[in-house]
Amino acid sequence: MPATAVPRAAPRAVHRLVTLLAVLLLAAGTALCGPGAHAAGGLDTVAGALRKNPVYVDPRAAGQLPAADADALARKIKDADKPVFVAVLPDAPEYPRATVLRDLRTKVGLAGVYAVHLGDAFNAAADRSVMSRNAVTNLVGSVRRTGGDTNAQLNAFVDEADRTARGHAPGSWGGTGKGVGTTGLITGGALVVAGGAGAYALYRRARRKREERERAELDALRVVVDEDITAFGEELDRLDFSPTETGATDEMRADYSRALDAYDEAKSKMAAAGKPDDVQGVTATLEEGRFALATLAARRTGAPLPQRRPPCFFDPRHGPSVQDVQWAPPGGALRTVPACAADATRLASGQEPMAREVQTAYGPRPYWDAGPAYAPWAGGYFGGGLLPGLLVGTMLGGMLGGPPAYAAGPEGPDGGDYTGSDFNPDDFGGGGDWGGGDGGGGGDFGGGNW
Repeated sequence: MPATAVPRAAPRAVHRLVTLLAVLLLAAGTALCGPGAHAAGGLDTVAGALRKNPVYVDPRAAGQLPAADADALARKIKDADKPVFVAVLPDAPEYPRATVLRDLRTKVGLAGVYAVHLGDAFNAAADRSVMSRNAVTNLVGSVRRTGGDTNAQLNAFVDEADRTARGHAPGSWGGTGKGVGTTGLITGGALVVAGGAGAYALYRRARRKREERERAELDALRVVVDEDITAFGEELDRLDFSPTETGATDEMRADYSRALDAYDEAKSKMAAAGKPDDVQGVTATLEEGRFALATLAARRTGAPLPQRRPPCFFDPRHGPSVQDVQWAPPGGALRTVPACAADATRLASGQEPMAREVQTAYGPRPYWDAGPAYAPWAGGYFGGGLLPGLLVGTMLGGMLGGPPAYAAGPEGPDGGDYTGSDFNPDDFGGGGDWGGGDGGGGGDFGGGNW
């Protein structure tokens, strides 16, 4: 390798190093300027604090989030290594509802997810490259509907935001949050020298945490996919088709061969899966196999061949859907979803469909309320951009709004990167108004009310 070449794995580490060094130099210069260099109050104070720590509580709102709870919330965000910023503020003139989120993002200058508890209202917004607008809107709505005190709401939001947000925590959170101090250029210079090792350590720590999280998510997905593969194998057995049976045609044998190949391929793909995204290929293969089985069954009985439709929305193990039905998740709006004959009949008679449930930290839940970890699993069954529209207003649907949660993030600054005020306000939004009826809509924000 030439002496000037840089390994391909280095750019992210180098970028973080540059960011961290810039922050440390700024902190050192601020220390030398004395107290007069610090902002007098308002959003400047909030922004300065959030550049050092993920959680800020205005002293006038301390009763809503005690110091111990704020510290625990900050540790949770730091441990997740995600760019999630939380501010608890009083309903005061210096924090205008219509602009507080965007102005806070401008002053902090770091791409990320911003959550604000303002008085008795809650709202959030995010850079599109970190979390889609639909994801933020649905997550804010879910938190509001769940209710609870300030601590409960913020923890509920952070739990999902930490799992969903793209990017990394800013390097400036690596310290104690108390700044450089007053020891002058010597201390500042020492920090800058140490910054290289610190930045690389942060990079390795973030990568390790990401790998640990992906392993845990893959283990959870493996349970669900193994159940799907087993169910498909049982369907093959129940069909009891023999290529040499009386009446078997070449078309039937071809259908059966495709189904067998899909079964073997799904098992091989799952055994080789190394990250959650790999699961999408497994369930796509199972969907192909189930359609081949449905076609074979129709040929054997002389029934009309099935149309190529998506699998049953409520449980893909039910096989290809036969019609579209109107359905709404609890608290959500009606939408059209594909359903198998059995679930269509149940809905028509006023019963609940037979939903596919998966295990969560809160017990068994329908997969669309199980969070973004199941996005690769569902994406293989409902590809081609169909899934986000089916799931609008659900937990999983919020994470699939815009670019899929299991796909690469959109263009824009990586979460935790410094941009200053140079960001597109159209790419920063989510929660919208504050839900209380007063306060503006926030211009280019969109969504609910404060």
